[in-house]
Amino acid sequence: MNALRKDWNEIKTNDSWAIFKIMSEFVEGYERMAKIGPCISIFGSARTKDENKYYQLSVEIGEKLAKSGYGIITGGGPGIMEAGNKGAHQAGGKSVGLNIDLPFEQFHNKYVDRGSLLNFDYFFVRKVIFVKYSQGFVVLPGGFGTMDELFEAITLIQTKKITKRPVVLVGRDYWTGLVEWVQKVMLEKENNIHPEDMRFLTIVDTADEAVKYIEDFYKTHDLSPNF
Repeated sequence: MNALRKDWNEIKTNDSWAIFKIMSEFVEGYERMAKIGPCISIFGSARTKDENKYYQLSVEIGEKLAKSGYGIITGGGPGIMEAGNKGAHQAGGKSVGLNIDLPFEQFHNKYVDRGSLLNFDYFFVRKVIFVKYSQGFVVLPGGFGTMDELFEAITLIQTKKITKRPVVLVGRDYWTGLVEWVQKVMLEKENNIHPEDMRFLTIVDTADEAVKYIEDFYKTHDLSPNF
């Protein structure tokens, strides 16, 4: 029991020191991202191969958004993230990567601008930076991490912790089932969300539709930072 208590006390001490690492990630993220201007975050799977149609769509969306004056923020890794950065890079736009240290899958891609790659140990710090410096969210097919990022953004908009932002789901075949479940079960059956919450999302199939939705949104809303 004494040994267990000693190990537990060491864990608590390490937890206290971790606060400084967390603080340093926030400080570096805030200082570097504050200078980048309006950006759109692109979320999606790290496992998507470059021959996949969604990889090609992400490239096209990144390119078109960059040509419209937006920087592109991704997780900085392979797959959909690489594609979004590639599109921004090809268009000469700002290409930002918020990389996370993982035991598998994640490594930064070559299309992130030099000086615009940030590395994180903590998912929650990384998500704060994603949301704080994004003027909108484009979500392509992905796994649990993509779902986490999507619902984090929606929750913060729903609860008015951030100002309203466009959230675009790309790929009707992929997203329609999920959105229908939210509509029929969350909303209509269980009454766990408000009907207005469904307006936070739109589903599209093409890069032109995605970009148009974001551009139309900012015809009636001011670009403004999140706090």
